[in-house]
Amino acid sequence: MPPKAADKKPASKAPATASKAPEKKDAGKKTAASGDKKKRTKTRKETYSSYIYKVLKQVHPDTGISNRAMSILNSFVNDIFERVATEASKLAAYNKKSTISSRPEAQMLKASYRHVYLLT
Repeated sequence: MPPKAADKKPASKAPATASKAPEKKDAGKKTAASGDKKKRTKTRKETYSSYIYKVLKQVHPDTGISNRAMSILNSFVNDIFERVATEASKLAAYNKKSTISSRPEAQMLKASYRHVYLLT
């Protein structure tokens, strides 16, 4: 709802609000002496760790995995996902289509598996 004409302040009040700006800036700062500290929010990192762990427990319930091994497996899954996505985009470009059906996906997976096999 637009403000009413009676609520408008005169133009002479504008310099007074400019003097309040530095006070607001100082009031916003918190010092260590006052004991108020800002809480940092952790940035969320998306990994496949929970899924890898669930599959591991389904296959070998009594086996654990170290953080380093989990990191390696997570990197492996990310790498394979990136290769599959790259191959999918190439196939879509070759066929001049923006969507990929199951048949080109099978071709793409065969090509990416061949590529992984050649690298190892």
